[in-house]
Amino acid sequence: MQNLNLLDLNFHVDSTQPVDFTALIGKPTVMYFYPKDNTPGCTSESKDFRDLYQQFQALDAVILGVSRDTLKSHEKFRDKYQLPFPLIADTEETLCQHFDVIKEKSMFGKKVRGIVRSTFVFDREGKLFQHWHKVKVTGHAQNVLEALKTMPS
Repeated sequence: MQNLNLLDLNFHVDSTQPVDFTALIGKPTVMYFYPKDNTPGCTSESKDFRDLYQQFQALDAVILGVSRDTLKSHEKFRDKYQLPFPLIADTEETLCQHFDVIKEKSMFGKKVRGIVRSTFVFDREGKLFQHWHKVKVTGHAQNVLEALKTMPS
């Protein structure tokens, strides 16, 4: 996992805004994976990143949300909650598989394949700086912001 690099992401991913991963070099980048638009935990997490967005911007950081939802779903989700950052529609699970966040989970007693809530922070060179798996939503966006503050310039 420590060898992840933004420059390795040379495949096409749909987004509500075009994402050129190589253009992110030079900026700290936060990529958070969440299970589904408009669900309680995912909505809270996205709103927390939204509410701290200006502080992330002050650190020159880019935020990208990723789920398997469609572009249309993302557009509605972004509009409804006024999310100021791109959401990537990874409908074919390309990024999810690359970051190893798709796992078999148990939901209401049934086995389902889904995204394990995870966040990856890349430094200005595009190298993985820090990552979290099995994220608990409460306080997570603030923890990511604090981690960014410790990143060397």
